[in-house]
Amino acid sequence: MSLSVKVDFDMFYRDTSRRLLRYAYGLTGDPAEAQDLVQEAYARAWQRWRRVSGYEDPEAWLRLVVNRLSTDRWRRLFVRRDHATAQPPGPTVPPPSEDVVLLVQAMRTLPAAHRRALALHYLLDRSIAEIAVETGASAGTVKSWLSRGRAGLAAALHREEIPEGARRGR
Repeated sequence: MSLSVKVDFDMFYRDTSRRLLRYAYGLTGDPAEAQDLVQEAYARAWQRWRRVSGYEDPEAWLRLVVNRLSTDRWRRLFVRRDHATAQPPGPTVPPPSEDVVLLVQAMRTLPAAHRRALALHYLLDRSIAEIAVETGASAGTVKSWLSRGRAGLAAALHREEIPEGARRGR
């Protein structure tokens, strides 16, 4: 597309995006869902901008797109709900063990890169080379993440074993 078309679309977006977001929020009641609908509507407008920009009220076209996307969302929710209610209840799942709760709590104390490396390696059996490819990091960095993650887990789990009063030097 030419630069003038892009400038026209950019100006249109700046002039209308806040109003459209408020409209979508009013339809959904969910800020994240509203943002997703608006993003999708503008993506569709950009793909058809030569035609849409010629409409008498391009913003009305966007509102129509948001309205239809929102309606589709509600339909999907109702279909899922109806499907879920038609299914027999699943078996009762026992609560997680204390060890699992402590491990999850300890994992949350780690940096995201360490958590991701540990989860890929130990929960999904990915090799260091596979983790390196998936994360875009070097094998050495992955080894470092795993080592530091294990050390962080050990420290966090050790803190859990020490009684609260003993941690404070009592």
